[in-house]
Amino acid sequence: QVQLVESGGGLVQAGGSLRLSCAASGRTFSNYFMGWFRQVPGKEREFLAVVDWSGGITYYADSVKGRFTISRDNTRNTVYLQMNSLKPEDTAVYYCAADPRSSRVRVGSPGYWGQGTQVTVSS
Repeated sequence: QVQLVESGGGLVQAGGSLRLSCAASGRTFSNYFMGWFRQVPGKEREFLAVVDWSGGITYYADSVKGRFTISRDNTRNTVYLQMNSLKPEDTAVYYCAADPRSSRVRVGSPGYWGQGTQVTVSS
């Protein structure tokens, strides 16, 4: 069992930045691929980014490539999402996810989800 707790959400003006954190506990953190997703009411959860166990390999959705950066600190059991040049359309609840397999994260079927943190970008 893996427990994931996101933090760092809030209200920011368009063009600003936020860094989300996701703290993991329960199993060996470095065994898991970690990902970030977001969801707005009435829409499916959208994949944003995934990082491998070492932090050296990342993959991004086109919608955030070049603006968002995923990273991890295995000594802190934490994964981060640095979000720059935020737009009002980035407003959503952001979730982190964990799974031993990258493929399951990328298709939105990870074994574990966090509870989400709200990000609101004002125009």
